Amino acid sequence: MVYNKASIEDLKQLTELRVAYLTEDNGELNRRDLETIKQNLPDYFMRNLNKTIFGYVARNEGEIIACALLLVIEKPMSPAFITGKTGTVLNVYTRPEHRHNGYARHLMNMLMDDASNMGLSVVELKATEDGYQLYKSLGFIDATSKYHQMNWRVKI
Repeated sequence: MVYNKASIEDLKQLTELRVAYLTEDNGELNRRDLETIKQNLPDYFMRNLNKTIFGYVARNEGEIIACALLLVIEKPMSPAFITGKTGTVLNVYTRPEHRHNGYARHLMNMLMDDASNMGLSVVELKATEDGYQLYKSLGFIDATSKYHQMNWRVKI
């Protein structure tokens, strides 16, 4: 098994794994959304990979079998994120036939080492039930806040 950071040469496989993750997490995607993602995601990775989004991959004979993404954002500083730099973990995904072999744990350790080296104040994620125990074992804690998490969806 080879572990490293994703590169531009990995765009096709990163897109494929993102679609697999989204399909598994959300159920079957509608055709329009699926086509939009497949069409635009490679360009997103081309523009942002190893700048604001970092990909960590496990390879078996050239095929990426597991991945994790770290989105880095810089905000105005606050006591909650004193350096102003925060990270969001996205798309921790292992192909089903390769699960429960420690690949996600290894990738998360790489990601967390880089987050420390980049001076991030905090790294956050939303855990599925399947990943919850892994993240807890790595030191992630359940977030509590006096604020309500809210979203506003822009109509496209």
